[in-house]
Amino acid sequence: MSDTVKKSPDAVPQQSDMSGPKRPGLVLALLAACALMIVLDSTVVYVALPKIQQSLEMGGTGLVWVVNAYALAFGGLMLLGGRAGDIVGQRRVLLVGLVIFGVASLICGLATSPEMLIAARAAQGVGAALVAPTSLSLIPINFTNDAARTKAIGVYTGIAAAGGTFGLIIGGVLSDAASWRWVFFINVPVVALVVLLAPTAIRESQPQRGSFDFVGAVTSTGAMVALVYALVRTSTAGWDDPVVLACLAAAAVLFTVLLLVERRARQPLLPLRLFTDRVRASGFVTLLFFPAAFAGMFFFLTQYFQVVWSYSALRTGFAFIPAAVLVLVAAILTGQLVPKLGSTVVAGIGALLTAGAMIWLTQISADGGYATSLLGPLVLGGFGAGLIYASVTTSIMSNVTPDVTGAASSVLQAVQQIGPALGLAVLVTAAGTPADPVDGMRRAFWVAALIAALPAVLALLGRPSRTN
Repeated sequence: MSDTVKKSPDAVPQQSDMSGPKRPGLVLALLAACALMIVLDSTVVYVALPKIQQSLEMGGTGLVWVVNAYALAFGGLMLLGGRAGDIVGQRRVLLVGLVIFGVASLICGLATSPEMLIAARAAQGVGAALVAPTSLSLIPINFTNDAARTKAIGVYTGIAAAGGTFGLIIGGVLSDAASWRWVFFINVPVVALVVLLAPTAIRESQPQRGSFDFVGAVTSTGAMVALVYALVRTSTAGWDDPVVLACLAAAAVLFTVLLLVERRARQPLLPLRLFTDRVRASGFVTLLFFPAAFAGMFFFLTQYFQVVWSYSALRTGFAFIPAAVLVLVAAILTGQLVPKLGSTVVAGIGALLTAGAMIWLTQISADGGYATSLLGPLVLGGFGAGLIYASVTTSIMSNVTPDVTGAASSVLQAVQQIGPALGLAVLVTAAGTPADPVDGMRRAFWVAALIAALPAVLALLGRPSRTN
């Protein structure tokens, strides 16, 4: 029997196909649009930074905060956003987050000073922290049939995983053809459309009555902000930077306090029973470490294309299209593979494929060609990543009760947010500063290969025992 039908105390009760949404295509399109929009805004701004700097006369530090303000607010409030949906209703919190995100996007596009833009980017992060976990948690609530839910999660995660690459392309096109301001304006009509259609198309979750865990909210937010900031700063300041060390220490203390508080809370922000299931726990660990390796591939190949081969930012974005397309294709195929092979087997295959891609990339050289040296690992890595993201997300979100769906979604996306920052901190350290940058990239890809192979081990350890 496949591991995807394993039951636990947290398993979602099975319902008939008739309990699904009346317009499943529309529901999935709306939720996937939310995922794509949130991911795009994590990367779309990168290509626009030079023109933003020129237009607003912004210094280098300000440019860094255009990126970091979004990342800190997004990562810091992620746990709070998901749990808020459990308590007051996932759809309700989603709509509130969309309004915040849309208004903040409009202000970003209208910004007349660096301070105005940075503040609006932070507000965008707040909205994203509400939208990201609730949009994912609404999938098992609206798609209760196993096959339909697995397919929906595959499409959702595929679009989300591929969105970062498409963000680079869209950012370049909008910045060159119109203005950097349209990088943000484009969110407004999407938000308006989803807010208009969601109340009637998307089924609401059952709110959980009770007191709100304010202590958990404060400690989790503080811990996440401290950890995300430390990891973001590490890539430029190093591990021995006093600010980095202080933030890591603060994060460790706050996470310890959070665990102690949540053990006694009546309605905890972070239900600890989420981590008692072996499959789910191994899934969380996989989604922490795997993005660390996959993000490293994008980071170093971006440097390779632009520094070694002198690609423009827009051409670099197009170079990643094969990986982005294969992520989406594999994620959609996962809906057919998981019922036959089981989610852990599919994740293990994806891990091995991606680790192979990283090993392939250790052979790069300055005089290589795109088709002969890089197309293969991009295709292999993209396909493997799609298998992992979709199968692990399915195994986590199909194995929780409705009252903690938002909490599970927020933990899942929180570890995905931390993973790339952690990976870049480790891989940049591994690369060092050699005279030949390609030598450093090779070292980084060896480390990335080891990290990418970890989910294959976790797949074996996390696979549940067979039952009759």
